Amino acid sequence: MFFAQEKLYFKLVAVLLLIFAAAHSGFAQRKKTPVKPAPKQTVINQKIVKKTSSVKETKSNTNSARTRAEDARRRELEADRRQAALEAQRRRDAAIREARMRKAAFERGLRTETVDNILGDNPEGEDLEVRRAAISALGSHAGTVVVIEPQTGKILSIVNQDWAIKQSFKPCSTIKLVTAFAGLNESLINQNGIITQRNFAMNLDDALAYSNNAYFQRVGTDLGGNKMVNYARLLGLGEPTGLNVPGETGGRVPFNNNNARIYSHGDDFAVTPLQLAVMVSAISNGGRLIVPQIPRTRIEKANFKGYMKRQINLPPNTLQRIIPGMVGAAVYGTARRGVDQTLEIAGKTGSCIGGGTWVGLFASVAPIENPQLAVVVILKGQAERGKYAAAVAGKIYNALRTRIKLDGKMNYAKLPLQLKPQSKIDAKTSAALDDAEDEDSDDSGTVRQGKKGDQDALRNNIVKPQIVTNQTQKNDNQKQTPLFPTVIITKKDKNQTTKSTNEITRPRIVNKN
Repeated sequence: MFFAQEKLYFKLVAVLLLIFAAAHSGFAQRKKTPVKPAPKQTVINQKIVKKTSSVKETKSNTNSARTRAEDARRRELEADRRQAALEAQRRRDAAIREARMRKAAFERGLRTETVDNILGDNPEGEDLEVRRAAISALGSHAGTVVVIEPQTGKILSIVNQDWAIKQSFKPCSTIKLVTAFAGLNESLINQNGIITQRNFAMNLDDALAYSNNAYFQRVGTDLGGNKMVNYARLLGLGEPTGLNVPGETGGRVPFNNNNARIYSHGDDFAVTPLQLAVMVSAISNGGRLIVPQIPRTRIEKANFKGYMKRQINLPPNTLQRIIPGMVGAAVYGTARRGVDQTLEIAGKTGSCIGGGTWVGLFASVAPIENPQLAVVVILKGQAERGKYAAAVAGKIYNALRTRIKLDGKMNYAKLPLQLKPQSKIDAKTSAALDDAEDEDSDDSGTVRQGKKGDQDALRNNIVKPQIVTNQTQKNDNQKQTPLFPTVIITKKDKNQTTKSTNEITRPRIVNKN
């Protein structure tokens, strides 16, 4: 029993030793590799890094959200702008379409009104051949035509009588004939066509032929509005012509208006085709202001006698000096494409905006040496210009050329020297000199430059025009040709069956009564 207890004792001691040894081994191991605690700053830094990272992540998330919101807002604004631009473009397109529709309706209305008025005309007493020629030449244009005899005032035809008699139009550049007449009589333009008080490198012939606005505005500025009105009334503007048809309007003249455009564009004037016909007739017939009349009955036609309202008691060469520029318009100027030069047509175009649309005019006579026809055409419409009115008149002259007694021999080259335009410049040069607001330049098909340097260069290089006058003809021992042609009378000898070679000539006498 003693040994049993001892054995148990040794087992207990052995277990304790094992436990002690194990404990001692673990302690030795821990002592050999001690675990150092983390420094306090490192822990703090780690916490800061974690916190900073967390803040940055939060800010990044916030910025991302803000960026996404801004992008969305930007896209929304851009979409709104695009939508607004599309809406604005749609409104512009709609306005353009509406304007075009109104324009087309207005144009159709003008043509419809012209057709209706022509159908309602009273052709009694008119020359039906002339009327057919005028209607055919007018074609699809909206306008009116007046054809008269410039020596007697006999009305051959009025197409669209309502417009010609009861309505008035802005004269546009046809008013330059009045400015030229006044400038010549007031010695603001000399007989060479040069402006006396201003330096301008163009003569009267080219200024009328190319419808140069600056030339006439310079003359008109020196003339003044009151004198301009007086000369306009002297030529029959601003009062009824005395036509034997009721309802004739007298038009309008610009009292107390000194705007330069009244001398070049006809601003504040209102004229009728009849008044323009009377004016160009007076220029070509020696200053007799005729009274247009329509012979209604057979007796009136057979016994027709022209009436004169008054004689313009000014030097004859004042009116005659205007004629070369009118011939120049037909030969090389604004009307050159529309008329036959061999018919000796003299006229003045006009193109401007009046009454809400473009107005194209052409006032003319032919043949200028012995005028037998005066044709005035006025057209209305956005596409109308003076050159198209001249083309209508040209067709009328061609249709009636058998009435223009030229015998196939007369042409521009045979005109009396004092009636020939003395051109010194071309259309391009005229446009470059025209620094005034231009509307008639499209008649000549040129582009106006108007730079001061160009004008100075032109003034230095252009030779002043030298118009041949009656005095210079005498100095050159040239035989002066009268305005109206000489009538040649042949006689037969009793012993001859053929015409005698001896001819008796006498000047053509025009009855002014």
